[in-house]
Amino acid sequence: MARELQSKDLQECINLIREMTTIIDPSEDYLTISAAEEQMKINYANTKKENDEAYANLKSLSRLLDAARKSSMRPPNVPTAEQHAARLNEFDASRISYAKAIRDAENTLASKEAELAALKETTRKLEESDPSQDHQRELDGSTLRLKVYKGMGFDPILDEDGQVTKMIIRAESGDVHCVMPDVNDFQGTERAWEVATS
Repeated sequence: MARELQSKDLQECINLIREMTTIIDPSEDYLTISAAEEQMKINYANTKKENDEAYANLKSLSRLLDAARKSSMRPPNVPTAEQHAARLNEFDASRISYAKAIRDAENTLASKEAELAALKETTRKLEESDPSQDHQRELDGSTLRLKVYKGMGFDPILDEDGQVTKMIIRAESGDVHCVMPDVNDFQGTERAWEVATS
């Protein structure tokens, strides 16, 4: 039942992705997710096979254990009680080992299914995102202006409020000067250009 649901979900996902290929180009993430899904199918099949084999072995060992307990009234040609107890202990240890292997395999399967769900959610988010709009929002005119100023040799030092507290100026001669902003913007600007061209 779970396998059918997983197969149905996977088929629905594949159909949706095929419909969307006319809108978007497949990306490297999509290929990675597809490869992961294929690997998950292989892992699921291998795990199921191992679980079935382990369950069959466990069932067989349980039957042997029950038979050994029923034959506790041993005739003289049967091994001693100590030998029989040792054999039962071996069967118990094997059963516990197989039960642990089954539990570990089920835990692994659950974690892989969770990983697959996370990858599907990532795919959905990537398909819904628009990188050009994200980039547009990240652009800030102030940042571009600061880069232009720095390229011209002006490096403003800002306080926590974003106000210029002083200006580091790299003159054409290679000297570095520190200019404090004046009350008069015109005079401060004129002074900064004089220092920069010195």
